Amino acid sequence: MEDKEYLEDTEKDTGQDKEPGTGQEKNKEAEYDRFCFLCHRPESQTGKLITLAQGMAICPDCMQKTMDTIQNGNIDFSKFRGINMINLADLQNMMPRQQQVKRKKPKEEKAAEPAFDIRKIPAPHRIKGQLDEYVIGQDHAKKVISVAVYNHYKRVATGTQDDIEIEKSNILLIGPTGSGKTYLVKTLARLLDVPLAVADATSLTEAGYIGDDIESVISKLLAAADNDVEKAERGIVFIDEIDKIAKKKDTHHRDVSGESVQQGLLKLLEGAEVEVPVGASSKNAMVPLATVNTRNILFICGGAFPDLENVIKERLNQKSSMGFQADLKDKYDNDPNLLARVTMEDLRNFGMIPEFLGRLPVVCTLSRLTREMLVRILKEPKNAILKQYQKLLALDEVQLEFDDGALEAIAEKALERDTGARALRAIIEDFMLDIMYEIPKDDDIGRVTITREYIEHTGGPLIAMRGVLKLEEGSAAQG
Repeated sequence: MEDKEYLEDTEKDTGQDKEPGTGQEKNKEAEYDRFCFLCHRPESQTGKLITLAQGMAICPDCMQKTMDTIQNGNIDFSKFRGINMINLADLQNMMPRQQQVKRKKPKEEKAAEPAFDIRKIPAPHRIKGQLDEYVIGQDHAKKVISVAVYNHYKRVATGTQDDIEIEKSNILLIGPTGSGKTYLVKTLARLLDVPLAVADATSLTEAGYIGDDIESVISKLLAAADNDVEKAERGIVFIDEIDKIAKKKDTHHRDVSGESVQQGLLKLLEGAEVEVPVGASSKNAMVPLATVNTRNILFICGGAFPDLENVIKERLNQKSSMGFQADLKDKYDNDPNLLARVTMEDLRNFGMIPEFLGRLPVVCTLSRLTREMLVRILKEPKNAILKQYQKLLALDEVQLEFDDGALEAIAEKALERDTGARALRAIIEDFMLDIMYEIPKDDDIGRVTITREYIEHTGGPLIAMRGVLKLEEGSAAQG
């Protein structure tokens, strides 16, 4: 029974058809490539594969090498006395499932069907307008990203139509934690309907050391594109925590997760053909490799860059602190938009190498969230946190409302935690716990109003029964 199920799964994976002739299976076979179990080359390169037991396929070259080895007597069978010949059916538990890679379209089809139509690319003001529905504030950052993305995909669409080659403009996002860097990129990729890979720079190390290789970020993008190489080559890669790979200061050991990672990322940012494993995070003998060109992949790097503000203050306070027109040392301590004054010199002093910064020409800073922005984040976006809880209680036929004092109290508590918008959900989860626990007990409750007193633990929420709501609706209808 297990052999039958495995055989069916293998046939699905390899594109083989138990009932040949169906158009769906033929299309699948034409779209996907099998690969050799030994050398891992795709069938389009090796020629027709020889299918053995349990769906295992071997190319003619590997089969010929195996037969030549046996005929030349290079195998000492005396060492295998008392051991029966290996049955290929016994390898089913050892053999990995066949993985498939989408074939690249021939050049004629590429010319006939362009990857992008310039007329279908939304204009920058439309991109920003869609971002405004999900992201509150950060108008300058949204404008910069909208223009950069629009120009990037115009570059992808035009290709090499003439002698003028447009360079790629990768983006560097700098902003405090919780200001919306990751959320902005995720929303952008969803609106443009392109593959997105979110990687963490803290796990990247130099090749040969424990950790993820540099190419793993492209492998994640390929997985997000369903192993479609052409689709992945038009995607977006967001590398978070990019400030963690800054050069270590006063270190006497090899910096395998700092400057060397920046050096390894140079070829990816500028554009190069890299071989990445398909369906795995690291290269090994059991997975096929796909070649991906990063020339048209948009890289967006983001980081909080802690202590960068101190580097900016040092540069701004170079004037003498003596005399009548001297600047005070604490002049910029309370400046909320100090990060907006950042320069390439400040980033180099922070620990980023010049070659790396040169491949990120668009530098965009995000401002720290204010109390008014936090209140708007609570209620205005399409998927606002308050709307999520209102929907949860609506399933129990209960109305959930928040008065203005409650929203301001939540925003004030979030500012005290100094973790940006991430603090809002933690605060709401805390005071909504009792409400979500008690409401299902009583079917007569029709409305719950959260007040400032309840947030500050000096009072309770306002609860209205269903009968009262019906009387209010009746009086409102008569009026």
